[in-house]
This record gives sequence, structure tokens and C-alpha cells, in this order.
Amino acid sequence: MLIIGILLMAAAAAFTALLIVFNLSGGPDYVVSLFGSHPFTINALGAFLSGIALTLIFGLGLWLALGAAALMARRSRKRRAARDAVAEREELRGRLDETRADSDRASSAARGTTEASRRPAHRFHLPRHGH
Repeated sequence: MLIIGILLMAAAAAFTALLIVFNLSGGPDYVVSLFGSHPFTINALGAFLSGIALTLIFGLGLWLALGAAALMARRSRKRRAARDAVAEREELRGRLDETRADSDRASSAARGTTEASRRPAHRFHLPRHGH
């Protein structure tokens, strides 16, 4: 949709520019000249109406381009929100696993396990002090 909008805007702008460049001579009836050929003759009312039509085509192209840009931004926000939700879920899952592990250690200590299993895995020792 974005590309179609840009192409419509570019085509309308190019056609308008070509009409202006190739038709600088005036008169009651204007012979339209494009690339050396004379496809039709147009009067003042026809030139006015063709300008309105080209403006509408340009506006349609602009509307399509802006709509596509808004759609891409909305999709980007949704993807970012989904990534954030997954990251938050994984963080909460990690916290839950840690809480469960702490709870399992506390319950095994309450059941009267051996001294070696209740002792922490690592002790902090100061130099020249007894154990």
C-alpha cells in the first residue's frame, strides 16, 4: 500500500510537471504536447478539471502512503509489546523456579536431613582464623 501510494503521488506529480513544461504557450484552446506528440486539445475548463483530478489522485496516493506508515507503526508496537511480554514471563518463571527451589531446601531442612546437607555449599573463611 505504501509503494502504491508513493507511485500514485509520483505519477501525478510527474504528469503535472510534464504538462506544465511542455505547454507554456497560452490561448483559448491549448494543444497538449507530450514528448513531441499532440494527443489532445484542451480548453481552460478542461485544464481546470484535469488539475482537480490530478490533485485528487495525488491526495489518494498520499492517503495510501500515510495509512501504510500508520499500519507499519501499529504492527511494530504490537510486536514490541509481545516481545516485552515474553521477556517478563520468562523473568517471572525464573523467579518462581528460584522460590520453589528455596522452598524445597527449607522443607528438606525441616525434615531433619544430615548436617552435611544443611551446611551451605561454600563458607567464607578469614585468613588465620579457625574453621
